[in-house]
Amino acid sequence: MPVAIVTGASRGLGLALAGALAGRGWDLVIDGRDADALKAAEAELERTARVVAVPGDVTNPGHRAALVASAWEFGALQLLVNNASALGAEPLVTLAEQPLDGFRAALETNVVAALGLVQEAMPLLAASQGAVLNVSSDAAVEAYGTWGGYGASKAALEQLSAVLAVEEPALRVWWVDPGDMRTGLYEAAVPGDPDFGARRSPESVVPALLRLLDEDAASGRYAVPALLEGAL
Repeated sequence: MPVAIVTGASRGLGLALAGALAGRGWDLVIDGRDADALKAAEAELERTARVVAVPGDVTNPGHRAALVASAWEFGALQLLVNNASALGAEPLVTLAEQPLDGFRAALETNVVAALGLVQEAMPLLAASQGAVLNVSSDAAVEAYGTWGGYGASKAALEQLSAVLAVEEPALRVWWVDPGDMRTGLYEAAVPGDPDFGARRSPESVVPALLRLLDEDAASGRYAVPALLEGAL
């Protein structure tokens, strides 16, 4: 069975993607900072897949090592999904008001931890010629007021992804903009958004991500609307 590590999989997009992979017979290593929510996710996913749930924070090197150690126990790793994210401020604020500690936290979660997990997992990924899927944002490439700190961290993640794709041509490296979704993260970023109910559900985004796997897509940046509607 193929094996995936999915971070931030206790809810939202991470849980939706993990559920879809489980339904396809993948073995899963999942994590989340909320141990109770992660335990509930594990119980849901275990109905159709073998699952190892490792509660913790991806900014912790020991936690990242534990995630990869669980993949080693499964014997392989075909897909690493860096989905765990931090906003840097909740709700979002202008750059003039951006707490620097919050910005550092966003960089540590969204960029440093993602690279750390790639480094930790590289022997397994190289052996399987696997894939890395980094969840980005349109805030990485567009200038939206109050999204500067978070967007800057995602822009860094995108450049890191692009360079990784050049340096590791045997791997597929995808950095994907899922668009605004009805998730707890978005609600924390923009509480009271009158259009929240009209945002995409995480489940509606998953087919776009699965398409990258199914069509063995080339490394690169992808946006969910284009994946859902057009050719790669």
